[in-house]
Amino acid sequence: MVDAQNEVKKDRPVFRNIGLAQLIHYRLPWAGKVSILHRISGAALFLMLPFLLYLLDQSLASELSYQKFQAITGNIFVKLILLGLIWAFLHHFCAGIRYLLLDLEIGVEKNEANRSAIFVFALGLALTAVVGLKLFGLY
Repeated sequence: MVDAQNEVKKDRPVFRNIGLAQLIHYRLPWAGKVSILHRISGAALFLMLPFLLYLLDQSLASELSYQKFQAITGNIFVKLILLGLIWAFLHHFCAGIRYLLLDLEIGVEKNEANRSAIFVFALGLALTAVVGLKLFGLY
């Protein structure tokens, strides 16, 4: 009986944790990449919430504070931060809709899930580019 259990244990594959050197060569599917970016974008939006509330306060308090708001947002560094936050919001929004559809069991097949992940990634970038053009005054 013990020998039969040992033979079964030997036949099973052994899965070890991925080492740091192996992470470079590991290929994550598009759905996994979008999932990680969804988490990163949500964390970025949460962590930058005080900055966004400060900007909202500066834009609404008075005419003088609105001029201060325009001076702050006129800086190229702040515009790049805002562009990153715009991407985070748009990606998080689009990926959230994708996850709601997956919860309704729409697009759960492997090919459909891969296609929707690529679509969400591209849509987030495209919408960010459009808003970024407006932010930098190019549109």
